[in-house]
Amino acid sequence: MMDPRAIGGLLLILGGLALIAGLFLLLYPRGLAWLGRLPGDFQIPIGQRGRVYIPLGTSLLLSLLLSLLFTLLARLLR
Repeated sequence: MMDPRAIGGLLLILGGLALIAGLFLLLYPRGLAWLGRLPGDFQIPIGQRGRVYIPLGTSLLLSLLLSLLFTLLARLLR
């Protein structure tokens, strides 16, 4: 079981990261416009008005970044 002080510190770090991400999106709303349009993101048209969107490239990129982030956090908190 983790020490309550360690949990509190982790929550502060995650809150700070959320604050920075929120400020970035507030100040630069078009800053991440490329995120859903990576190579490997598929759009399949269905009929006149429908389409299926499969964000494979975006999912792989986010998975890689989150894996690196959580690995670094785990090593820092040991």
